[in-house]
Amino acid sequence: MPTTITASDRPLEKLSADAVVVGIGTGPTGLLRTPGAEAVDRLLGGRLLPALADLGARGAEDEVTRLSSLGQGPFPVVAAVGLGAPDAAGGYPAEAVRRAAGAASRALAGRGSVVSLLAAVGGAPDDLRLHAVGEGSLLGAYEFTAYKSDLPAHRPVPPREFTVVVPDAGDARTALARARAVAGAVHLVRDLVNTPPNDLFPAELADRGAAAGKKAGLKVEVLDEAALAAGNYGGILAVGGGSARGPRLLRLTYSGKKAKKKIALVGKGITFDSGGLSIKPALKMEDMKSDMAGAAAVIATVCLVAELGLPVEVTATVPIAENLPSGTAYRPADVVTFRNGKKAEITNTDAEGRVVLADALARAAEDGPDYLLETATLTGAQLVALGSRTAGVMGSDDLRDAVVAASRRSGESMWAMPMPAELRQGLDSPIADLVNANADRMGGMLVGAHFLAEFVPAGLPWAHIDIAGPSYNTGAPWGYTPKGGTGVPVRTLLATIEDLIAA
Repeated sequence: MPTTITASDRPLEKLSADAVVVGIGTGPTGLLRTPGAEAVDRLLGGRLLPALADLGARGAEDEVTRLSSLGQGPFPVVAAVGLGAPDAAGGYPAEAVRRAAGAASRALAGRGSVVSLLAAVGGAPDDLRLHAVGEGSLLGAYEFTAYKSDLPAHRPVPPREFTVVVPDAGDARTALARARAVAGAVHLVRDLVNTPPNDLFPAELADRGAAAGKKAGLKVEVLDEAALAAGNYGGILAVGGGSARGPRLLRLTYSGKKAKKKIALVGKGITFDSGGLSIKPALKMEDMKSDMAGAAAVIATVCLVAELGLPVEVTATVPIAENLPSGTAYRPADVVTFRNGKKAEITNTDAEGRVVLADALARAAEDGPDYLLETATLTGAQLVALGSRTAGVMGSDDLRDAVVAASRRSGESMWAMPMPAELRQGLDSPIADLVNANADRMGGMLVGAHFLAEFVPAGLPWAHIDIAGPSYNTGAPWGYTPKGGTGVPVRTLLATIEDLIAA
């Protein structure tokens, strides 16, 4: 059953639910009651903060403290979620509210209906605050149970009904509708990333992407091995050649009314990455089912743009392959010819993402877009440089910076990275136009971007988002982020596209 979210402008005393969510902050002398919590405090006779303090609440981010209302309100449980310390003006950023809503949503598993008072927390414009509460609540309620064969009948499931208290319910409808659409797109990415590779092989990912595209009213094109060979997609065919399950290229096109901008999206779709003949260590190789997170993100993004009816033309070009070792696998020392005619000497078959992306970038550029946005779980070097939660963004300076600015609003952490000219020299090949991986491991994330840049025409603004860490959470859940697929960077791609439309 899908989770619903609606708005209400009725007094708290007139509402009923299995739990109510309030925000608390950290102050210099103890807990802070945030706007919206006063109604609960009033029902509890002014004892909210003392009761929370007795339970050890600190108001820290991601902290959720539950207490019984003891019959003093139309809800049995109060969930006080921490927002951390307020800013100088006494407010909290939208992302803190989004994380708080998600943490509360996760903590309230087993409670069917939840009333949230977080929309009253100050520090952000109303729409941003509503988006944050809506997105956080819905994203925190995600779970993936498709492969659980024996689920207990009375297990604690995520909340299925959220009611956000606002001054005017009518004014909140548009913002919450957008939150529902965004959360649906992120859930699609999470589902795809979490699906095991024996069930999500290249043809299946292409089929699921095509089905999502048709449902959204998009133009759909799928190229199989024969069509890829006829189209000179040498990189995709090389990487996919080691698997008995052949590669695909998926293209989804949305043409919005009154579109004045044309945007290309490209996402890496390696449904499983063993490293090929340059095989990876066995430790944590199971996480490589997530190597198609970029593909899932651009599929979901173009469908989301269509659902929102934005005035723009967007085409997602998605190269899909499975990188396995076999007698037909591509080899180190092979030379691969790409769609645009360039040739690369293969020095490491585990640097396969850039090999399939080269073909996809070249094809996407043929459409003559105004901007090109590409995302991929490209390098382990991204994790070394920026950790597991912050993506690296490279490319044309202006578009790179626009993506990072959009990420700050969306709540997906990203950092602008340079492309030092001297690093390009490491990709020189004695026999071909370039190698796919240099021997020097320094600056590996930046070198990967240099390889991709070879397939982007001069003058085309482009950005490459390396999501190797942020797209797949191998640790404990936090905020609205579950273990496993996260859905990064759908929200940033959407925010960037909206900014480019408005520019």
